[in-house]
Amino acid sequence: MDEAAFTALAEPHRRELHVHCYRMLASFDEAEDAVQETFLNAWRGRSGFQGGSLFRAWLYRIATNVCLDMLRRNSRRAGTRSLAEVPWIQPYPDLLLDQAAPTDEQPEAVAVERETISLVFLAALQALPPRQRAALIARDVLGWPASETAEALGTSVAAANSALQRARTTMQSHLPARRADWSARPPSTAERELLEQFIEAHERLDIEAAIAVAARDIRITMPPFPFVYDGADSIRPLMAEAAAMGEWRVLPTAANRMPAAAGYLRRPGDSLFRAFKLDVMRIEAGMIAEITTFNEALFPAFGLPLELGV
Repeated sequence: MDEAAFTALAEPHRRELHVHCYRMLASFDEAEDAVQETFLNAWRGRSGFQGGSLFRAWLYRIATNVCLDMLRRNSRRAGTRSLAEVPWIQPYPDLLLDQAAPTDEQPEAVAVERETISLVFLAALQALPPRQRAALIARDVLGWPASETAEALGTSVAAANSALQRARTTMQSHLPARRADWSARPPSTAERELLEQFIEAHERLDIEAAIAVAARDIRITMPPFPFVYDGADSIRPLMAEAAAMGEWRVLPTAANRMPAAAGYLRRPGDSLFRAFKLDVMRIEAGMIAEITTFNEALFPAFGLPLELGV
């Protein structure tokens, strides 16, 4: 297989492999590195591949083991209290999730449309040991059979099943009891309207309007920082701090199948609004229950400009 033939086979799977590595690592940037290493390893090992319809599964096995190697090297585990204990987590643009949408050739990619891309699910995954994480993703997200999962992990079927059961037990303790409470799906009309209210409140720096769309027990975190703000009253000092920084413009977007808002700050004396933060929102019962605030590093991946004119 020459380079052109390999590229033609591999490239159509790049985006779904990136989503797979993102689930394993919870980092958009690290998933990019993992996919690059996957393709490099696949190219180097192409002589051992027999070809045919199993090429996609072969790439997934390589990607899984690349991620396992990366996780062994960094030896990090998430805490259980909040997203503040997953400092490496990054958002994933819905713009790119749409590019991993299912086709007739890639039916398993439908997993990006379900709850398995939400931030709460990603954070819970990070509390699992790497092999348990890989087993759960393989079986419950990708739908692999036990034998294929065992082969990818280089272990027996019994050991793979044991890892899966332990992972499921841990995940149940980290997630709401009802799957509907943590499912991620494209924002509804009501959620988009709530996002617009959030944007208007933040552009006007209207504290009361911001509190009006927040749940009483709202939680705000800001990975990679360890800060945790609980309760609607915590919005007051945060909004006051934002007002002291300058003027704001906010654009709607979406991440991890959740509503998001891209914030641009124009500091005193500046002529431009500059990319500053991305707020990703979890909505429950018509109110904003959680806000996870990220920096501006991934604005280009979201198709967002880094500057706005006055």
